[in-house]
Amino acid sequence: PSPRPMKLRDGPSACPALWRSLRCPPDELRLDLVLASGQTFRWWESSPGAWTGVMGGRVWTLRQDRDRLWYTVYGEEEEEEDGRPAEAAKLDGAETDQMLRDYFQLDVGLRGLYRAWGAADPLFRSVAKDFPGVRVLRQDPVECLLSFICTSNNHISRITAMIERLCCAFGRRLCCLNARPVHAFPSLSALTGADAEARLRVLGFGYRAKFVSGSARAVAEGLGAEGLRQLRAVPYAEARRVLCALPGVGTKVGTWSEGGDGEQGSVVGADGAARRQVADCVCLMALDKAEAVPVDTHVWHIARQRYGMALGGKSLTPRAHQQIGDFFRELWGPRAGWAQAVLFCADLRKGQELADSRERGRGRGSHRDGPH
Repeated sequence: PSPRPMKLRDGPSACPALWRSLRCPPDELRLDLVLASGQTFRWWESSPGAWTGVMGGRVWTLRQDRDRLWYTVYGEEEEEEDGRPAEAAKLDGAETDQMLRDYFQLDVGLRGLYRAWGAADPLFRSVAKDFPGVRVLRQDPVECLLSFICTSNNHISRITAMIERLCCAFGRRLCCLNARPVHAFPSLSALTGADAEARLRVLGFGYRAKFVSGSARAVAEGLGAEGLRQLRAVPYAEARRVLCALPGVGTKVGTWSEGGDGEQGSVVGADGAARRQVADCVCLMALDKAEAVPVDTHVWHIARQRYGMALGGKSLTPRAHQQIGDFFRELWGPRAGWAQAVLFCADLRKGQELADSRERGRGRGSHRDGPH
């Protein structure tokens, strides 16, 4: 039988025994900037200032105040008569604290990095003062890989909806919050069945269906989920090379999409730049490669227009991708990918504000023609 719906917990005041907190001021982490900027697609603002989502196979609600990050974790069993989840008492607070610290990489001091990047780069300093607390997540590599395969020629609101459908169709049900079922991200085995691609097409994945199921199969039959995770220990160039061998990351030149979800057919991952976009996102956000600088057209325009890079041509080429990455690594140092995330977030927010003013009420999200 399906578990009885649980009540969404908006904050610690209503039931403080079910909440824990970590010391974390907003200039070290801003939930609204990090969880809605295209790094992850599994969180939503469940009430003003409260963010609910799935991480590590568990469902969380997070909230911040002036110096603390508050969180509650929902159990998988149905609620008892007093409204307290039976699972809540079984949660290990030290374990969940560490899960959050690891996910948000809270052991990395952000204020010092902002100061160093700002000292090296006046443009960064002028932008970053309005966007404190932007840090890079440390995500599950399988989830990060398969999610970013879905980002080509797509926008954040649509990617989020696609990932939600993917999880509902293939993932394990974790709980039901206010009548909303919440599912884990699918396992590799769930996405390697003979009918997985066809089911993904029915869910509106179009040409991406082939790449999601193909990459899941390639990882399952090759490295495995643990082998993918172990790429955290190899050099950046090696991790990127391994990722670029996967379907949807390293698609061969001239492979055309079928546009099966109403889109026009387009070349997907048809050059080295497109391959590196997805690979660099996974390297940065899941594989501990802080020097990886994902370059999409947002970042390409930033490099040309704000930093005056003479990249030549009107499109993002593999050579331009490498030039941009090297330029920012030289400018910002070994955590260049983190600094880039701040500028990307600022650029995305400004784009969203423009889109909102033009299309208010139409429910369209910010477009991105490639991953972060």
